[in-house]
Amino acid sequence: MLYLDNSATTQILPEVKDAMLPYLLEEFGNPSSKYYSLATNANEAVKQARQHVASLVSCDIDEVVFTSGATESNNMIIKGVADYYRDKGNHIVTTKVEHPAVLEACKYLEQRDYKVTYLDVDQFGRININDFKQVIEEDPPILVSIIWGNNEVGSLNPIKEIAELCEEQDIFFHTDATQVIGKVKFSLSDYPGISFLSGSAHKLHGPKGTGMAILRKDSLGIPVKLTPLMHGGGQERDYRSGTLAVHNIVGFGKAAELAFENLNHNISKLEELESTLSGLLKEKFSDHIIFNNDQKDKIPGIVSVQFKGVNNEVLVKSLADHIASSTGSACSSSKPSHVLEAMGCTIEEIRSTVRFSISPTTDSQDLAIFNEL
Repeated sequence: MLYLDNSATTQILPEVKDAMLPYLLEEFGNPSSKYYSLATNANEAVKQARQHVASLVSCDIDEVVFTSGATESNNMIIKGVADYYRDKGNHIVTTKVEHPAVLEACKYLEQRDYKVTYLDVDQFGRININDFKQVIEEDPPILVSIIWGNNEVGSLNPIKEIAELCEEQDIFFHTDATQVIGKVKFSLSDYPGISFLSGSAHKLHGPKGTGMAILRKDSLGIPVKLTPLMHGGGQERDYRSGTLAVHNIVGFGKAAELAFENLNHNISKLEELESTLSGLLKEKFSDHIIFNNDQKDKIPGIVSVQFKGVNNEVLVKSLADHIASSTGSACSSSKPSHVLEAMGCTIEEIRSTVRFSISPTTDSQDLAIFNEL
């Protein structure tokens, strides 16, 4: 079977598995314990993993907080900032095409008398920077949360401009970068206006169940403050209590190390594979398909396509023995895509859309299976 659902999750690389195994079997110590080797070895392994993650996104090592994944990171940041800075305001700005972890956190806050502005997007899922500027000038928010790269259609938002505007007005800016890490080249050092960033290991060939929240320090080097989502023993500098999942964190670190080392190659490979796949689809289905994504300013390797007059669930099920694909986000698979709806698609167009998402490990020759459909 050809696996083309890498935006939902990726296969753990052999090197990642091998790095994790010792911390599941022999090196099982708690990194928060002291003095004996099982504990100090685990602590050192976590430090090394933290360094690899920091190197991948180009931030300081002490700005990396390990979580259970981007969903927790999004909730931690949005709810934590909203609570801690409530005396400074109650306005939050986001978009209509965010991951459910962001949208549901914002809806939760609306029930507690926060005001949330949901920005419209264009036909490819991007915000209009002038609309954004007008919103934050008319009613300055305490937090902006805007996705970097969309998980359904791959469109990249104008993050540089958003970050600069937030920095100018001293507004906290959070971006869910889950889909762009390891697929888009960036350095957080070039984006001082980004206050917070979220990501998950399992989107870049690491294990499920671990991710990170990047909590940037201010210009004076002072760590940002927020209300923790998880209270307890004070791990992760009191930002996220709980015994660290060392094996998963080590796996995340190894995946980040490999992604960093192979970033240019992986991006080129994804672009090449996407071009091949799009060409095969055009050749095979011609006027019977419409692409929802454009070909610029996007995450390489994500192809969202409408098969005219074909129900996407029926199509995905019929392909399941040969090709793994999806009808949209794995986190909201039971509902019609809110992303495509916000982009202006009709319900018929939404229900005929399939997402194919590629990995650098995909063999280009395997894509020839589309010729047999």
